[in-house]
Amino acid sequence: MTQGDRQVRSGPGRLLVAVYGVFALAATSRAGVQIATKFSEAPLAYLLSAFAGIVYIVLTVALARNNRRLALVACAIELAGVLIVGTLSLVDSRAFPDATVWSGYGSGYGFVPLVLPVFGLIWLLRRRPVS
Repeated sequence: MTQGDRQVRSGPGRLLVAVYGVFALAATSRAGVQIATKFSEAPLAYLLSAFAGIVYIVLTVALARNNRRLALVACAIELAGVLIVGTLSLVDSRAFPDATVWSGYGSGYGFVPLVLPVFGLIWLLRRRPVS
């Protein structure tokens, strides 16, 4: 087992994989139900939730497989999504008649979607890449 594998399999790395896994399941499940049952009510919101779910899936897999570069890109996309969608949902609430994972900066999920990519980026940037 390499040092990079140990970093993901214990401590903060393991916690990040677990939390992203939970968010991947929650976001994709919620979006799937919303798209299947009431897509016409808020298509943008439901598609954004589905996109967030896909980002969370990619992050979970990238972290679990120790793919640092992909995890960094996905974390940056997640943070940009939370900031952009969060701001737009507050500025123009009519564009988001139903909440997304990232609406209100993730307020429906206790602001975890806002804090999680920050912790993820800090953790990824602080650990040494495996050579």
